[in-house]
Amino acid sequence: MRWMFLLVSVLILAGCMKPSDMHKEARYYLGDSGLMNHYEIHRSASRKLQSDSQFYIAQGHFVPVGHPYARPNVVAEEAFAAAVKVFPRVRRAEQPLGLEEALTAARLQRAHYLLYSRFASAREGVSTAEQWESSEGWGDVGIDRAVLQLILMETSTEHVVDFVTIETRGGFMQFYKANAEDLLRPPLEDYTQRLLGR
Repeated sequence: MRWMFLLVSVLILAGCMKPSDMHKEARYYLGDSGLMNHYEIHRSASRKLQSDSQFYIAQGHFVPVGHPYARPNVVAEEAFAAAVKVFPRVRRAEQPLGLEEALTAARLQRAHYLLYSRFASAREGVSTAEQWESSEGWGDVGIDRAVLQLILMETSTEHVVDFVTIETRGGFMQFYKANAEDLLRPPLEDYTQRLLGR
């Protein structure tokens, strides 16, 4: 009897939702349960920016804990790919920079904002036969995880507009085709959309 009541409730709720809402809800719950890629964005502020804001994107020299072989500028590259879809004028540092160097470069480019990033930590799980042969045991099997930290600063005043932590993890159903670096772009795209209030 309980199962029938539950089934009827789900069908009624499904009838009330638009297909796009159902898709979002399904992805959220599958991600939250660990079956699909999932991320969480934690912001210190929810300020919205003007659509014609100019950005300079840079990544610090910090080597991610747990993944010392990540490409040195991967977060800046992925943030740039996400930001150019939303903002008209975006520039990126070609290599990792210190914060003062990044601010100087942003001012030279006449950017309104500096988006300074760091790949705080990452864990790449064993997902292929080759990796399994060199692994330490069952504890190595599993999904990839990454933590990013972003600072959004006004270049003229050096005022911190937003401090962001993004925690992302691969899903069990997708772990065979992803690594920690592949998990970066979707949350960065989401974050840049949020900067416009979308």
